[in-house]
Parts: sequence; C-alpha cells; structure tokens
Amino acid sequence: MKFLQQFGRYLLMLKVVFSKPDKWKFYFQKSINEIELIGINSLPIVALMSTFMGAVIALQTASSMESPLLPDYTVGFITQSSTILEFSPTIICLILAGKVGSNVASEIGTMRVTEQIDALEIMGVNSLNFLVLPKITAAVVFFPVLIIFSMALSMLGGWLALLVSDLTTTEIYILGIRAFFNPFHITYALTKTFVFGFLIVSISSFYGYHVKGGSLDVGRASTQAVVSSSIAILIANFILTQLMLLS
Repeated sequence: MKFLQQFGRYLLMLKVVFSKPDKWKFYFQKSINEIELIGINSLPIVALMSTFMGAVIALQTASSMESPLLPDYTVGFITQSSTILEFSPTIICLILAGKVGSNVASEIGTMRVTEQIDALEIMGVNSLNFLVLPKITAAVVFFPVLIIFSMALSMLGGWLALLVSDLTTTEIYILGIRAFFNPFHITYALTKTFVFGFLIVSISSFYGYHVKGGSLDVGRASTQAVVSSSIAILIANFILTQLMLLS
C-alpha cells in the first residue's frame, strides 16, 4: 500500500516536472550546467571501470577457451557482445545510480531542509520544473554519450589485456569484435541507457524533494534513492530485454 502511494506521488511529481518552463533561457543554461555536473564529472569513474572490466572479461573468456572447436576470435566476439548488451548500459548505469543518484537526492534534499525550495515557491517559481527538469534533460542527453565512451574503452581494455598477456593478436581480436556484429544491439543499449538515466534522476529527485527533517534525513533519502534507482534499473532492464530482444 505504501509503495502504491509513493508511486502515485512520483507520477504526480513527473506531471509537474514536465510542465512548460517559465523561462527557456534559464532552463537551457541550467541544463548545460547539469550536463557538466552529472555527465562530464562522471567520465573518470566510467573510464576506470570500463577499461578494467573490459580487460577482465577478455582475460576470463580467454582462460575459459579450452575447446579446440572454438575459433580464436571468440574472445573478441564475447567481449564485444558482453560489453554492448549488458556491461556498459546496465552495470555502468548501476554505478552511476550510486554516484549521480546520491548527489541529486542530497542536493535537492539539502535545499528542502534549508527551506530554499520553499523560498522558490513563495516567489512563484515552479520548483520541481526549475530544479528537476534540467537534471533529467542532462541525464537522458549525456548518459548515452557516457555509455558509448564506456563501450569503446571496455573493448580497448580487453585488447590491451590480451596483448600484454600474449593470448591473441590484434588482427584476431578485431576480427572477433567485427564478427556477427548486430547494429540493433547499439540501439538496444542506448534505449536502455535513456530509460535508466531518466529513472536514476527522477527517482533520486523524488526522494530528495520529499525529505522531511534535517541532515540525517537527507542522508537516509540519498540511500533510499540509490537503492530504489538500482531496483528500478534491474526491473526496467528485464522488461526492455523482453520487449526489444525476445519479442
């Protein structure tokens, strides 16, 4: 029952968020600022995770290839398919749910407990539209860029790991990446990323906006935001996979 009540409040929040901005100039300026805060500042963690995870996927695949029936390019193919289908769009977004989600919830929650949001509403500003819409715009615009960046670095990390370990050659690895490549998998991955970015920011904003109390409650809201965003990502991942890959 409590979940249904919260879900109803979440839908009502979205209805207000997606109303027409009062001043488009401020909206675009704030969206660009949020792209820097939410997207560009996440590049280092995405780069680090993607490079090493790609290297681990490639090495684990190479170490498991004991059958002589498997072609040498299988390592590159599995690294490519694992990265595009699941690792970059889903695992990286789960990591971003922790980083971006907690930041968004704590920022808005702090504004709530310090009465900055009340001040905006007294001045006649649509606080949800003013604070949340630019964050959602930044996430759905820049998260796909982060995931494309992650895909490239993951496959680069796999290549470097195999090259250093002398487990394959560059030509065979590239052949594996190109073998059986399906362009629709990129569409599938970016569609998931778009949805995940929206869920992360909107859910985190919901918990931050409805904080009541003090700084301890802001911390609890940040934790709830990360947990709820992660669960929503896993559920959405299952539904989108069922709809896009298996239908």
